[in-house]
Amino acid sequence: MMITQDLRILTLLDWLENDLLLTIENLEPASSDASFRRYFRISTPDGQFIVMDAPPEKENIKPFIKVAELMANANINVPKIYRQNLMDGFLLLEDFGSSCFLDHLNPHNADALYQHALDSLFKQQTDNTLQNCDLPCYDDALLTRELAIFNDWFITQWLDIEIPVELWQTTQTILIESALDQPVSCVHRDYHSRNLMVLDNNSPGVIDFQDAVIGPVTYDLVSLLRDCYIAWPEQQVGQWRESYFQRLQQAGLINSNPVQFKRWFDLMGIQRHLKALGIFSRLHLRDDKSSYLDDIPRTLSYVTTVCSNYPELTDFKRFIEAQHLPNYRVST
Repeated sequence: MMITQDLRILTLLDWLENDLLLTIENLEPASSDASFRRYFRISTPDGQFIVMDAPPEKENIKPFIKVAELMANANINVPKIYRQNLMDGFLLLEDFGSSCFLDHLNPHNADALYQHALDSLFKQQTDNTLQNCDLPCYDDALLTRELAIFNDWFITQWLDIEIPVELWQTTQTILIESALDQPVSCVHRDYHSRNLMVLDNNSPGVIDFQDAVIGPVTYDLVSLLRDCYIAWPEQQVGQWRESYFQRLQQAGLINSNPVQFKRWFDLMGIQRHLKALGIFSRLHLRDDKSSYLDDIPRTLSYVTTVCSNYPELTDFKRFIEAQHLPNYRVST
């Protein structure tokens, strides 16, 4: 069914039909994400394509174009960009279909699917071009801003409580120092089951990479293995983590022992999950995208479980269990 209810879609159709001279047989929503971007699938006599709609006043598509080129040069399977319209914020992209890892994962195929994902991640972390490009750095300021999303949106706005200043400062320092202590590589920043597409050839297709930075080596690994949208037994996660650690070690990417790597991995996961809790709350409160509330209990569980293994985070864990979980509301 053709969708023509808003001005941007009319502008998009005008670009496709009058500038690119495409015959549009059908246009329908393909997906949306946690930003102001939208994606549409178009059908033409020459096949199907994805069109990104990124309003220029709210989204900058130049990073997407830049990172797509860098990753393609590293033999990572990202969508080809066929045409671009920087002025209006439109991109015509290769269609990877609508079948993501999350739709397929089960205990019987998880090893095989994650092996594909880890192979692609390894290319991302070892390609010299990606490591030496001028992507932004995951520095103290960026880590602090991300943790502030948790405090501002989950703690203050959603739960309507306050975290003791000294406790929050101590927790941030522990997490940020651990992140900055790690070797660095190219970081996708959203490397999880919804952004990895199952393809017949050269799977996975990697999407939503426009926020890539140079940062901690465990960031994407923990995003994948402690996914906010699907959880696995900790023993299985440990096996995947240890195998990948050995791979990084053999490649000379890290010079640490398994205990140190596990600590980096665990604390990086807490940082990411706290940020995710803030983002999920913001999506509900500000953007009327309330489906992400369903993922808060799983994400909170990651935080409290991992904190249990680190005495320096005991007070933070107690605060979460005493204040956040009893007050957590899933109703809108």
